[in-house]
Amino acid sequence: MEGKGHISDDQVESRHPSRKRTLHRFFQLGIFVKGVDGGLELVGGLLLLFLTPATISGILSFFIGGELKEDPTDLVANLLLHTTGRVVQAKVSASVFLIVHGAVKLLLVAGLAANRLWSYPTAIAVFAGFTIYQIFQLWHQRSLFLATVTVLDVIVILLVLEEYRQVKMASLAL
Repeated sequence: MEGKGHISDDQVESRHPSRKRTLHRFFQLGIFVKGVDGGLELVGGLLLLFLTPATISGILSFFIGGELKEDPTDLVANLLLHTTGRVVQAKVSASVFLIVHGAVKLLLVAGLAANRLWSYPTAIAVFAGFTIYQIFQLWHQRSLFLATVTVLDVIVILLVLEEYRQVKMASLAL
């Protein structure tokens, strides 16, 4: 028996025809990606807080050095170098931002993965807030990476909205 405020995956999926099941799978993929992203942000923020700029540069060089030797104009590798350099300059504020951002994402993803009803509207509001901030950043500086992340975040918000609608319908039918 499920507790109040919790809907099982079976209850949600029993109400999903083929198209809705596909959207549900994309929702699951989206929150998985958000969880990985949140975990990486949290770890990155902690590393940034405790490691020296020289150590961070050494770690980054270890991971992308070979790629840059092979192709010095590699877009992703150069984007990582540029972004990391800017983040290291604002070390404390960037690390606090990454830690908070990552921890909030992980909390929301845990709630969404467990089908906790509180997590859907909270995630929609928080992810929308993050997206608005990203759009603000894009307004001031062009970034293909940030633009891509923002588009993906909008897609995840839409998927969470649809999943919440389905979960609410399933809970009303109980």
